[in-house]
Amino acid sequence: MRVGEVKRDTSETKIQLKLTLDSQAPSKIDTGLPFLDHMLYQIAKHGRMNLMIEVKGDLEVDCHHTAEDVGMAFGMALKEALGSKAGIQRFADRIVPMDEVLALCAIDLSGRAYLGYDAVYPSQMLGTLATESVREFFKGLADKAGMCLHFRIMTPGNTHHMVEAQFKAFALALRDAATVQEGDTSVPSTKGMLD
Repeated sequence: MRVGEVKRDTSETKIQLKLTLDSQAPSKIDTGLPFLDHMLYQIAKHGRMNLMIEVKGDLEVDCHHTAEDVGMAFGMALKEALGSKAGIQRFADRIVPMDEVLALCAIDLSGRAYLGYDAVYPSQMLGTLATESVREFFKGLADKAGMCLHFRIMTPGNTHHMVEAQFKAFALALRDAATVQEGDTSVPSTKGMLD
């Protein structure tokens, strides 16, 4: 089992997050932001992982700290679950359609953090989640996971469709990049390590 578990406690958020790769067990997610919960369930389902997330955030301020810190906790747990990264695919990309929208996500589990983000949303809010916080979620995740992560909205449209297509593309690309190649115990780098 590849598992990562994080407890993150600050003056802004209190987060308990457990991530189990290669698991179809039902997830339980409560961030206090229903739209973000919906997107995290997309990652769990399409990424074939189990997510157990409980968050108490300063939502009376706004959604920013919660979205960013959940991304950071997710990245920390993912890094732990991947371990030495021996035998993983490492690189992956996916293009996902959602009605009129086409979204691309490309991942390199290189150990080096970078976020390329080409998405402009027509709407500022999705329920109680500010759409600008979607980028902050993925920035925190990429930084803490040590992941090179690129998004591009190839065909824009409805904001809900754009964000959901991004999360689904991320889930599928992550599943592929994290897949262990049967019988391969080498680290996929000429340096001999990914860190």
